[in-house]
Amino acid sequence: MGKKDLRYLCYPYMRESASTVDFEIRTDSLTTRIGLAASLTKDIPVVHEDLMYLLPMVYHLNGSVRGNMAITQEDLSRLSEMYDVYVEEVKDQIDRFLLPQGTTAACVLHTCRSEAKKSVRALHKVSLEQEVPKLLFDYTHLLANVLFVMSVYVNKLNGIEEIPFVSKSYPVRKRSKAGK
Repeated sequence: MGKKDLRYLCYPYMRESASTVDFEIRTDSLTTRIGLAASLTKDIPVVHEDLMYLLPMVYHLNGSVRGNMAITQEDLSRLSEMYDVYVEEVKDQIDRFLLPQGTTAACVLHTCRSEAKKSVRALHKVSLEQEVPKLLFDYTHLLANVLFVMSVYVNKLNGIEEIPFVSKSYPVRKRSKAGK
């Protein structure tokens, strides 16, 4: 019997029925979007550096469900500090629901935020099948919020005004600083 030709296998766990696979695919998608955002923010060093830091962190998050826990309390603290820095810059703009628009970089960051939310949901599905440390949930939720405030910050630096969204479905209320 010859060695399996790996060109016909994009991911070794693809046929598993466990939700772990969906989480891993979702966080892989998030990582690729963060890479795209990083390529669009080279002219904004602080954002670019933060995104380059987050690239491997999301892959560490990815592997923390199936493999060894690679996200630490220190990682969560660093992400929390990152959040605080951006919130300080945009706090006046994030007290309401905003339309995901603006510069290309900000729009890609909004896409990253959405991918992070999908990752939270996929992690929830995993938690129905196996125990998932609260730290992973905290990190993934916070990551979505960091990506949101980053997008608003990028628009602010580029002089793009945020456009509030007023829902016809839900009563109007002020948003918390947590983002969407």
